[in-house]
Amino acid sequence: MTIGGARAKAAPMSRPVALITGASRGLGFALAEALSDSHHIVAVARTTGALEALDDRIQARGGAATLAPMDVTDPDAMAHLCRGIHDRWGGAALWCHTAVHAGPLTPADHITQKDWSKSVATNVTAMGHLIPYIAPLLGRTGRAVFFDDPEAPGAKFFGLYGATKAAQIALARSWAAETQKHGPQVRILTPQPMPTAMRARFYPGENRDRLTPPADEAARLIAAFS
Repeated sequence: MTIGGARAKAAPMSRPVALITGASRGLGFALAEALSDSHHIVAVARTTGALEALDDRIQARGGAATLAPMDVTDPDAMAHLCRGIHDRWGGAALWCHTAVHAGPLTPADHITQKDWSKSVATNVTAMGHLIPYIAPLLGRTGRAVFFDDPEAPGAKFFGLYGATKAAQIALARSWAAETQKHGPQVRILTPQPMPTAMRARFYPGENRDRLTPPADEAARLIAAFS
């Protein structure tokens, strides 16, 4: 069974659908695994092997997932997936957006066009089709959750990532303000630093033992938006 080109399993009727964009690693992986106890997971990421590893973890917990090996920057693929979610389940109860491109740390005057274009495409432009496609799935009662990184914007050498992440969150804040009265509920949360691959690239000399494990942080964040 496929949904939008994704490998699918039938969702228990008692479980709402949670769409996780950026589910193959880090916080997205941890959120998908934890939420699978109460939701059918639609996991979106580009890396098929990592999604299959996530599926194994979810099955071990007694949950079920639909794996969607797609790029969030592809509007046609995402439109097809959202249509599949609507046709099969009628919508989604939750969207957690963790997909992000972490461009290299570099002085602003050394940014390459290739790195800039990829960062803008993933962190900013994709929001322009993801929100319009996913909002109808959430309806008035669903929830959308975005994750801020307030240390990055304006920090030295973080111009590439910081500028595009700030733009992403600015759009999410506008959507949150627009939907306060009629829904869906839009939340913007700030995760604690975690020992992820992205964090290691940004802070290579950091003592990772002092960072919060993604599973623990996922549990805290889920409690905050549930």
